[in-house]
Amino acid sequence: MILEEYFQGVNKGFYIDIGAYHPIRYSNTFKFYLKGWHGINIDARPGSMQIFKKIRPKDINLEIAIGNRSECLKYYMFDEPALNGFSKEISEERDRDFHFNILKTVDINLERLEVILDNFLPENTEIHFLSIDVEGLDYEVLLSNNFNKYRPKMILVETSVISEGLAFDSEINIFLNENGYSLVAKTFRTSFYKLNLC
Repeated sequence: MILEEYFQGVNKGFYIDIGAYHPIRYSNTFKFYLKGWHGINIDARPGSMQIFKKIRPKDINLEIAIGNRSECLKYYMFDEPALNGFSKEISEERDRDFHFNILKTVDINLERLEVILDNFLPENTEIHFLSIDVEGLDYEVLLSNNFNKYRPKMILVETSVISEGLAFDSEINIFLNENGYSLVAKTFRTSFYKLNLC
């Protein structure tokens, strides 16, 4: 709803959804797809893009893990796939303290976001919004972008910080401020940053 208000009147737009998980469930982009937008959906979960290719065939659907360095990391897979991720600390906490269980781990190679955009972003395409929800490594994803080249108008990032005062001190907030973005809205788990116009 926040995005719809901000992009009111934009009939054709482009999004990037990192940690896309599912083409409909928990999706920040599905309503825009139905309105005629399209974009790039990225998720690390093995097999995740099969359903995207069926339900979102006009999108570019990539089964890739995004990170700030080219390396291999352990990917934690839960009985609730929406919780899958690379953070050992968060995954073990959920397995220990909540009613979720780690089913298995797999080793997955990471790629920088700027490399993915260099290879897959259609030429002369304006990015209207970037949505990041990767269970604890959201800052790493931001670091992997080239903000001199790729500057979405809006960035949504999952943050566990609820208090606005604490959010302003977070590494995500500081980093995005330094790259020309301001916090303009916050839901329970997601912070919305708008590109400052000169």
